[in-house]
Amino acid sequence: MAQDGDKQDTSEQQPEQTVSASAAAHSAHGADEPPADPLAGLSSSGRELLGITMDVLKEFSPSADALDDLPQVKIDRRHVLAACRAMKEDHRINGQMLLCLACVDFSDYFQLIYILQSLNPEQTVVIRTDVPYSDATVSSVTSVWQAADWYEREAHDLFGVDFDGHPDLSPLLLYDGFEGFPGRKEFPFNEYQEF
Repeated sequence: MAQDGDKQDTSEQQPEQTVSASAAAHSAHGADEPPADPLAGLSSSGRELLGITMDVLKEFSPSADALDDLPQVKIDRRHVLAACRAMKEDHRINGQMLLCLACVDFSDYFQLIYILQSLNPEQTVVIRTDVPYSDATVSSVTSVWQAADWYEREAHDLFGVDFDGHPDLSPLLLYDGFEGFPGRKEFPFNEYQEF
């Protein structure tokens, strides 16, 4: 019976040793391994759509990426309006609908995400651009999609991003005279007092 007990102890220790060895091997090599390919999550149709998008936007020097399983391209903020217009007008993309325009604060720059939808053929593609804190201005795309109106007003209210050419950046979510931008990471929520 002592032998059976010894075997149990040995078998219980082996998985722990295997996990430890695996973890050690991962940590030893993990720092030197390149990051995972963001395009790996794209389906074949997603890769095809990304290729078409890169072709449509080639004059704007786009860089290919993915947002989860959606094809995404990054462009310079100077080209946002022209790129969005091209994405709407090109028959291969047919980006007739702006599903969402989101702003993300990365502490030293903002990132604007434009999610475009085509209904025929049904497909979704993303345009991304970075906007520096020091000059938080980008062209409005309200002339391309009227849906951009409230999205841009929201980003203006919460983050202080200015949209050049927007017809009316009056407050959408906040009251006139509100000080600061509550979407920014630096906003002092703990010190804020309601009126």
